[in-house]
Amino acid sequence: MTVHVATEDFRGKRLDRFLQAELPGHSRVSLQKLIEQGDVLVNGKPGKPSYKVHTGDKISVEIPPPRPLEARPEEIPLDVLYEDNDLIVVNKPAGMVVHPAAGNTEHTLVNALLHHCRGKLAGIGGVQRPGIVHRLDKGTTGCLVVAKTDTAHQSLVAQFKARGIKKIYRAVCWGNFTKNSGAIETTIGRSAHDRKKMSTNPATAGRGRTALTDYRVLKQLGELALVELTLHTGRTHQIRVHMAHIGHPIVGDAVYGRAGSPFSVARPLLHAYRLGFTHPRTGKFVEFEAPIPKDMSKICQS
Repeated sequence: MTVHVATEDFRGKRLDRFLQAELPGHSRVSLQKLIEQGDVLVNGKPGKPSYKVHTGDKISVEIPPPRPLEARPEEIPLDVLYEDNDLIVVNKPAGMVVHPAAGNTEHTLVNALLHHCRGKLAGIGGVQRPGIVHRLDKGTTGCLVVAKTDTAHQSLVAQFKARGIKKIYRAVCWGNFTKNSGAIETTIGRSAHDRKKMSTNPATAGRGRTALTDYRVLKQLGELALVELTLHTGRTHQIRVHMAHIGHPIVGDAVYGRAGSPFSVARPLLHAYRLGFTHPRTGKFVEFEAPIPKDMSKICQS
């Protein structure tokens, strides 16, 4: 059982929203189920998802032992950047979904990892997301760390929550940049017009969360540019939203920018280039890099 004390920042927030912030390794739906099952106590009494948190509330969470894994192992090749008994770092390819969900129950990274690791993944993520600490969009390539043990999972989740993870991306963006570097800070929340999209629109004020991205232009490529981006927060679609916000959407991003490109790209050209964190067992800071994928390097060399 874990105990969380609500700070002033969460006063008036729904209980399930509070827990989502405190336990980022769990989906809101799974947390609502825990609440409904009576596994969440507020000041010693069963809570409700809609309960509005008060400053100083003591919220206890009992996470039941994981059920047997339902996702099935599949023999899918993996580009392994690093692996030990605690964790594995992979270079995720474009087009691969990280974990099973509605509409994508097979051929995911989790299915591949279950085969590669012979089922030895942390159970905290649940039956569909064993070992998953963070995610990359389907079209995004690059570094992704997965926990093999519950101890490693808890350590990595805590580091993501405390912003102790080094996350550097590279992207091919539209336009000529007037500044070679800068910081983009906005709130990001669900779009008021399309619930499947995220937005910096003021309509999300009060519901959005602060997001900060640093950018640096590495190479101007005519009407395009290769840009390096450092994430200081981890909001959904953060880089894609931020680059569109400053008028330089990512090439191939039909959701937040323009569809297509001079090179007929079928995905947003976004790559998780470098990932750094404190190793859960050794306590040493480690970093990993994933090579730039061919579709991006082809454009950069042209």
